Formats: sequence, structure tokens, C-alpha cells
Amino acid sequence: MPKCKFYLVDVFAERKFEGNQLAVFICDEVLFEAEMQKIAKEMNYSETTFITSKENYDVRIFTPEVELPFAGHPTIGTAFVIQQELIKGHVKTILLNLKIGPIPVLFKYKSGKPDIIWMEQNLPTFSRFFDTELISQILNLNESDIDDRFPIQEVSTGGPFIIVPLKTLDALKRAKVDVDKCLELMENTEAKSILIFCPQVRNKGNDLSVRVFAHYHGIPEDPATGSGNGCLAAYLVKHQYFIKNSINIRVEQGYEVGRPSLLYLKAEESDGGTIRVSVGGKVFLSATGELSND
Repeated sequence: MPKCKFYLVDVFAERKFEGNQLAVFICDEVLFEAEMQKIAKEMNYSETTFITSKENYDVRIFTPEVELPFAGHPTIGTAFVIQQELIKGHVKTILLNLKIGPIPVLFKYKSGKPDIIWMEQNLPTFSRFFDTELISQILNLNESDIDDRFPIQEVSTGGPFIIVPLKTLDALKRAKVDVDKCLELMENTEAKSILIFCPQVRNKGNDLSVRVFAHYHGIPEDPATGSGNGCLAAYLVKHQYFIKNSINIRVEQGYEVGRPSLLYLKAEESDGGTIRVSVGGKVFLSATGELSND
């Protein structure tokens, strides 16, 4: 196997050892797909990324089980590693070439160091709606826990999610996925993950609390989900959750899995109905190493 250096970063974290962990690999030679998949399985993070071109910033994203065309925290975390280790200087924008296509990542700096890193997502698409009774059974919640002022809907900005509005933080904490019923639903949906949210928060200054379940991908619960929160941002604007056609909010996630995370969401609907979404967060380097050939 070619010599590879890797970087462990904490994405959507306010400090080191919070947020969602990510391993980013830079290899001297090309890896086969099977090799990348094997490494991702060994790392056993929700995702592992591989920079396959140092010049064009081609990036591939793997869970322990499958390759993904797009995911949020791998995009932001990988852009951070490129800025720190390949560019090694200030840069305003990096264009990452993912399987889904090019994704722009924008850098904001504070005291000379990257502060909030923003990712522009693809234009959202809105598809099927879901029955409250079915989703409440999957989440082991009461139907009355779901906020029926807003729909349960499948939304995608590159990766589809089922968005479920809840009324209270208590309901959000009580949610527990019935895995068999969840996987049965996922066999018949484009979305393979469920995002639940509520307007009550743990920390002052935040606007929403979120949990994300991705059992289909072998991830019972994700501590911070950029792609899912991008879908949420589009959903909030589409259905005027905050009674306006734009948002600039902070979302907390990851408390149930001991990895507190903070995501920044921006979205705005134009006069023509187009919704543009950006997801931001901070990144911290936690460790570096080299892949052993032993």
C-alpha cells in the first residue's frame, strides 16, 4: 500500500475534541477504491476522506461501509487540511471536486487563523411527505411530540434526509430509533438518514437542537451533520419556520453521543423561489500520523 499521511480533525467544534471527527488522507500514490474502503472501515469514523489530487483537490468520501457522493463535515474538514497542509497560507475559497460535483468552501479568518469555514451546498430539492404515525413509530415517540404545523418531508442538497419537526427538547432527547422499521422505510426512500429538530436549546445563543440517525449507513447517531443541516436550512426557509424567507442561525447537535457540536446555517429564498444554502463551522486539528504498511 502506498505511503499515506493522515490528519485527524474535529469539525463543527468550538474546541478540540468536540464536534464530528474526521480522518483525511493524503497519499503519495493512487489508492484503489477497495484500499480506500478498507482504510475507512479500519478508521471507523462516520466518514473518512482521501485527497486523490493535490492539484485539482479531487476528494473521495467513504463511510466504513460505502462511498458517498457528498457529505458536509468531510467537505469542510478536508478543505481545512488542504488550506493548512497543501496551500499553507491564506485563501478565500477552495473548490473541492467531489463525486457529486464541485463544492465551494469559503474561509473566514480570526487572528490569522481559520475561523468559520463555510460550504455552499447544491440547490435544494423537496420531494415526498411522510405520515406522522409512521415516523412517530420509527422514533418511538408520541404523535403529539411531532409539530404538525410543519410537514415531515424528504429534502436534499446533495444528500437526501427526512426532516422531522418536534415540539420540545424533551421529545428530541427521548427519540430512539426502531432500527427494523427504519431500515424497512429506507429501502423505499432516496433518503437514508433522519434529522429531527426542535426550537428548544441547551445553550443560550443557539436557535435549534438537532439529532441525526443514519442506521442505514451503519451510523446510529451522527454528532454533526453538514449535509443534513443544509437540508434543514432549506426546509426552514421553504416552510417559513421562522416566518421569513431567510435564516442566519446556530444549531447544536451531538450532545447525546458526547460530542457537542455547533453548526452555522444561512439560507435565503430569492424572488424567483430559488433557495441558496450555506453551512459553516470551526475545525481543529487533533492529531497527525502515517499509515503503516505492516
